[in-house]
Amino acid sequence: MSDLRVRFAPSPTGYLHVGGARTALFNWLLARHRGGTFILRIEDTDVERSTQESVDAILEGMKWLGLDWDEGPFFQSEYFPLYKEYVQKLVAAGKAYKCYCTAEELDTKRNLAMAEGRKPKYDGTCRDGAVQPENQPYVIRFRAPQGGATSFDDLIKGTITFPNDELDDLIIQRSDGTPTYNFCVVIDDATMQITTVIRGDDHVNNTPRQVQLYEALDFPVPQFAHVPMILGADKARLSKRHGATSVIAYRDMGYLPEALLNYLVRLGWSNGDDEIFSIEEMIDKFDISNVGRSASVFNTEKLNWLNAHYIKNSDPQRLAALLLPHLTTRGVSTLDGPDLAAVVKTLQERAQTLEEMAERALFYYRAPSGYDEAALAKFDKELLLAVFAAVIEKLSASSAADVAAVDALFKEICSENSWKMGQVGQPVRIALSGGTHAPGIGEIVVTLGGEETVRRIRAAREFVAGK
Repeated sequence: MSDLRVRFAPSPTGYLHVGGARTALFNWLLARHRGGTFILRIEDTDVERSTQESVDAILEGMKWLGLDWDEGPFFQSEYFPLYKEYVQKLVAAGKAYKCYCTAEELDTKRNLAMAEGRKPKYDGTCRDGAVQPENQPYVIRFRAPQGGATSFDDLIKGTITFPNDELDDLIIQRSDGTPTYNFCVVIDDATMQITTVIRGDDHVNNTPRQVQLYEALDFPVPQFAHVPMILGADKARLSKRHGATSVIAYRDMGYLPEALLNYLVRLGWSNGDDEIFSIEEMIDKFDISNVGRSASVFNTEKLNWLNAHYIKNSDPQRLAALLLPHLTTRGVSTLDGPDLAAVVKTLQERAQTLEEMAERALFYYRAPSGYDEAALAKFDKELLLAVFAAVIEKLSASSAADVAAVDALFKEICSENSWKMGQVGQPVRIALSGGTHAPGIGEIVVTLGGEETVRRIRAAREFVAGK
């Protein structure tokens, strides 16, 4: 077992975003690749915005993707006493202090600094303890170093340096006694012995402040790896206006977890020109050093291509179980129709999503209530009636039970009547499914069964005869 310890630490203020899922995936893969420990921590100190519904959505998304955790989930809200203990340690050591400046005073100072072209940071009014009014609310600020610089070696971006005079004295405890995000993160990562922090590069500006806190508390500083953002097609940060961003939304749209994982891992990470990776291959090949520095653009067409690949190569029984809810939401019962796995076999070659497959599967469980009349109009009425009659006669007398036998029977019908396959196959496909976009005739007939096939062709013959 490696001493590597990584964590995924979402805030429960919404669903599991695909960007968060990619961060979780990178952490999980590194832990699995190196035999380390993957920890799940829920950062719920924002009590007003954190909800149990969001916690459940995050856990559901993680489980659906198969990103199992070794420790947790831990909840920050359970550690408030620990955070206060470390706040007091800093105060006692002179490394933090009470600040009595009001919000109005801070706004005034900030506006003045901006008007004078200065960085709008805290000016240190209470830093030396000169002002200590009684019975007035206060926050606690970290006494940040004022000279020099703070640097860290990012595993993706290289060395990053911040001049300390650009960093003000961070509030580590609010006036209501609750700790702030940057402080909690440091205490959590230190006490959980996190060795490597992999997170989005929107956290880069937080990192120097956190490094200073690690050093002030004599904690070892972990390695950092800041992953570039995922962008929409317009190169703006991926958001709802670009389409679905929730992991569970992709599940509900009919994507397979392995397809989404494969897609997410390639948003920033590469292994030569390879595009398709099984979970086992991802674990074997992944290393944070192969994550690029540039932002990635979310491409739904690429995801659809990958999903189609995994659908095509998946076990029909497994796909049938995943497809069932998509049919149920359409009011379809599969109890009085063909075996769903058999239906899947006829559709998985062409479907990009399970939603698409569900739409194409409907005709197996619902006889057509109408027909593509424009497609039927391409054929002479007398030909249609003759074709339907010949097929009914042959199928009623046949025991053809596999696709090859049914295909042979249709070739026989064509030969005996000097018809082309298109003159027979397309009308029969319309009779059985209502339209022209359906699997091969042999697949449909075998899956529906001879009796149901004949019944549907008779109904189509009656429709044509009545025109």
